[in-house]
Amino acid sequence: MTGFSRTAAILSAMLLGALVPQAHGLSGFIRWLVMAMLFLVFLQIRLSRQALHRHHGLLFAANILVGFAAWGVGWLVGDRDVALAAFFCGITPTAIAAPVIVSFLGGRVEFVVAAFVISNVGIAALLPVLLPVVLGRATPDAFLQVAGSVGTVVFVPMGLAWLVRLLHPAATQWPGRLRNLSFGLWVTAIFLITSNASDFLRRQADTPLQLLVEIAGVSLLVCVTSFALGRLIGGREFAREASQSLGQKNTTFTIYLALAYASPLVALGPTFYVVWHNLWNSWQLHRAGKRTPGPS
Repeated sequence: MTGFSRTAAILSAMLLGALVPQAHGLSGFIRWLVMAMLFLVFLQIRLSRQALHRHHGLLFAANILVGFAAWGVGWLVGDRDVALAAFFCGITPTAIAAPVIVSFLGGRVEFVVAAFVISNVGIAALLPVLLPVVLGRATPDAFLQVAGSVGTVVFVPMGLAWLVRLLHPAATQWPGRLRNLSFGLWVTAIFLITSNASDFLRRQADTPLQLLVEIAGVSLLVCVTSFALGRLIGGREFAREASQSLGQKNTTFTIYLALAYASPLVALGPTFYVVWHNLWNSWQLHRAGKRTPGPS
């Protein structure tokens, strides 16, 4: 599949998802699609202490800093809802699918896997302390929510991949042969995520346009800042990996948090972020494909 066809597939999935909000009822399959993709990723990598770098600590600190900086900018741009929408965008940890995108880009997947585990577990541990600062009330179940999500979505496919490699060593060759299948799973997930976001926006049709523009604007600012700051932190050695680790975010989780602890309006922040980071991913895959075309 060439770089152009990858980009066209991602953009088509987003457009179709926007036009078919009824498919949001299938959003429960997103977790299983991501787990299947991670299983293929884990077949060819092993998470070890060698995968940890000082950049991971900087990325984790930046994740928290961006969250509170976005909160402050949100207050300057609009009101409390805009500030909370910006906070939930910035504080979101690394996306479950970030290692998959990095594998498509030819980067070091183990770096992003480590960043994913550190940011998701770390943010989960801090959320009971951080959320009361912006919300004004305690959220003691946040840690268990993220821990359960990480345990199921990451460690189940990781353990299964380890078992399959142990029983059938040749399975390490499967990811290379199934790259197009893995990409197809990712495009399907994008379709379902966008459909879910489209349905959500349609149900908020009475929201003032100015407020929607403010929330969309701050979420775009957070997206650009996160990818750029990640690249700066990664330096020459891990520019691509660090940028993806900080910029591609686990919005499914923060949409849940915003709905559970704030309001549907605040949840529009990470919902818009879904669009922004997938547009950037499609552009990156297009550029990568032009440099090194994949098999047709």
